[in-house]
Amino acid sequence: MVLTSKRFEFGKNWQNFLANIDDKRIAESEKSLKTMLGIDDLKEKSFLDIGSGSGLFSLAARRLGARVHSFDYDPQSVACAYELKRLYFPNDHNWTMEVGDVLDVDYVKSLGEFDVVYAWGVLHHTGAMWQAVENAQIPVTKNGRLFVAIYNHRAVWTALDKQIKRAFVNSPLIGKWLIAGTFIVIQITKGLIKDLALFRNPVKRYREYENKRGMSRWHDWIDWVGGYPFETAKPDQISNFYRQKGFVLEQEKIGAGKGNNQFVFRKSSI
Repeated sequence: MVLTSKRFEFGKNWQNFLANIDDKRIAESEKSLKTMLGIDDLKEKSFLDIGSGSGLFSLAARRLGARVHSFDYDPQSVACAYELKRLYFPNDHNWTMEVGDVLDVDYVKSLGEFDVVYAWGVLHHTGAMWQAVENAQIPVTKNGRLFVAIYNHRAVWTALDKQIKRAFVNSPLIGKWLIAGTFIVIQITKGLIKDLALFRNPVKRYREYENKRGMSRWHDWIDWVGGYPFETAKPDQISNFYRQKGFVLEQEKIGAGKGNNQFVFRKSSI
């Protein structure tokens, strides 16, 4: 792992999120996988979750029938996956997990090949994003899919975003609360102003977000403000990179503002 500063404790945030996981969130995470991958299930497929975080999408893939292997650099995140497995798939040999580093090319090669390789919102937090982007395609089997999500590059705001995140991880606890509190108040205020301008119901909008991918707005906010290391890429940079590696873009979903751009690539069978 390449770092120039302290690192955000992603695993601690996801452990706090575990209490929010219920059947509805799991169903939404399954739905997002099916929609982006264009499938009804993952039966007889293998699924690699790079940077498994809370473990929610490993769980979703397993429930869809896949043989799943999850790994994360953060031991606390791996513990989240263990807990979900204990709750939903105890003693199941088709879901394995471990601590691992996507920047370790020998480790990635040792994993073998998978029908679906999933790295959502992960590669840009490694401290060496383009090496992580390179390594993520290694385990994809011929004709397999690579599903990645990378923070959108913003010409003016990306540098400021990086400074906010670096300040957060290097601050004492009171500083973290001040930075996070200021960021969240700004996000709430911006949302309310936009809702009023568009005559929208803010409660309904909040609930719609809570349904998206099964995630939590609060935990996503904390993940965003603390998410350091931090890098970004323009959509065409990611598309062109994987095209040169023999992948074909099947689907993309371009995010707004500071969000993630999502891509599903298929590896050539040649």
